[in-house]
Amino acid sequence: MRQIVTESELNELIAAQSAVMVLFGGSHCGVCQAIKPRLMEMARADFPHLAMVWIDCEAAGPLCAAQRVFSLPVVQLWFEGQPFDRFVRAFSLAAVRQAIERPYEMLFSAEG
Repeated sequence: MRQIVTESELNELIAAQSAVMVLFGGSHCGVCQAIKPRLMEMARADFPHLAMVWIDCEAAGPLCAAQRVFSLPVVQLWFEGQPFDRFVRAFSLAAVRQAIERPYEMLFSAEG
């Protein structure tokens, strides 16, 4: 999982990748630290073309504020450079998976 600290890094990645999952969290956020490896494993196993990004809001506060992240954790999905879905504080990993499945399949089914 790539760590990003500036808005320009995030914008460049979103422009360069067809599918991006951003986890906004904190090093002192227990829930964030618990879901981070589970999201990474889900992406690795089921969505290999999905770029994974970690933004530590304790270290990159201005970036998180610019993205309107004021509570943790937040998972944001981007497809083809556009924000697709956002999960805030209390959500299930199954809901995140379900949100990814259809657009991911549409983008990458031709690649096999």
